Order: sequence, then C-alpha cells, then structure tokens
Amino acid sequence: MTSDPAAITDPHAHHAPVPPHRSQGWDAAYAGTPAWDIGRPQSAFIAAAENGLLRGRSLDIGCGTGETTLLAAAHGADALGIDVSQRAIDLARAKAVDRGLSARFAVADIVNLDWTGPQFDVTVDSGTFHLFDGNERAAYVGNLRRANRAGGTLYLLCARASASRNWGPPGLSKDDLADAFSDGWAINDIQPSQYEVTDLAPVDSIDAWFASIMRL
Repeated sequence: MTSDPAAITDPHAHHAPVPPHRSQGWDAAYAGTPAWDIGRPQSAFIAAAENGLLRGRSLDIGCGTGETTLLAAAHGADALGIDVSQRAIDLARAKAVDRGLSARFAVADIVNLDWTGPQFDVTVDSGTFHLFDGNERAAYVGNLRRANRAGGTLYLLCARASASRNWGPPGLSKDDLADAFSDGWAINDIQPSQYEVTDLAPVDSIDAWFASIMRL
C-alpha cells in the first residue's frame, strides 16, 4: 500500500507508506462493523467539541471511519484523519461527502509518521494509543511531538487498567500515561471515562481515561 501525500493537507506534507501487513489486518476488521465503530464519536469527544476544544488545525490518529474527524470539522476545525486501513479511510471519505464536510483523510501510520507539513493545534486519539507498547509507543509519542506545535493539545481516550475487566484492548494506568508523556509534554488532566462499543460486543462499555496533554 502506498502513501497518498496529495490527500493530506498541502504539497509539502509527507508521510511514510503503511506496511502492508499492518494495513491488511485492519482492512479485514472493517469488512464488517468492528466493536469500536459505534457510528458516532465517543461521548468524551462530543463534550470536548461542544466546549470549543476541537478547533484550529486538528489531527485524528487512528480515525477509523472518521466520526471524530468529522465532528471536529463540523465545529470549524481544519481536520485531518489518518488510519492504517484503506477501507476505513474510504468509508470516512464517503461520509465527508455525504455530510458536506471538508475533512480530509489519508492512509498513514502514526508509528512511522514523517510529518513535514504545518504543525497541528489539536490532536485527538479515540482508542489507538493503548494498542502500542515499547518501541512503538515511544515512536508514537515522538512522531506526535514533531507533528504538533508547542502549546498544542492532545485529547486522548484510552482503555483504563482494571482488574475486573476481561474483554477489550490492553488497559493503561495513570503512571503508564505519565511515563509515556514525560519528555516534552505536560499532562493537564486525566479523568475516568468510558469507551463505548457496539451492541455486538459482550459489554456495554470499557473503563477508560480521558486525558488532556499539552506539547511543550
């Protein structure tokens, strides 16, 4: 699978191609309706948009079929969504056309992102960061820091570690977030939240954190 620089934001923007093995697995997930694709943004991001937080140049990491990107665009953001799945991006682009919104979408991988375009004011992540650990987590944070301007904010919804949870993605602790964003970032706030899933999932929602993290 090749990159699509023209679909990003400007002729100077660049990102690395997504490795085929990474994209194909996620394409298969979007052949149906995955548990995380609830047909609307997560409630935490709806509240953030209503409070005027999703403005300016915005990046949605792991955007899936685009609901959070489109939410930001509907609230006036210059919004770009990226995902490793070509199928998800195709669905997101179709939604943007149907809704008359100017959001843009591109196939790209945050752990291999080589961003050379203008930096972002706001980044959102609705359930992607908790998928990474080790070197990939460090690459995520480093690439995101380069893509965001000083003073820009990451709004992050990720699964919360819980001894009672037996389904869903790996959960993180507050210490995990503090460790990951210890260099070049300031954590403004971390609050307990919920990550909503479809009716096909064996649970109604997953315990989560909603964090506001500023790039220094």
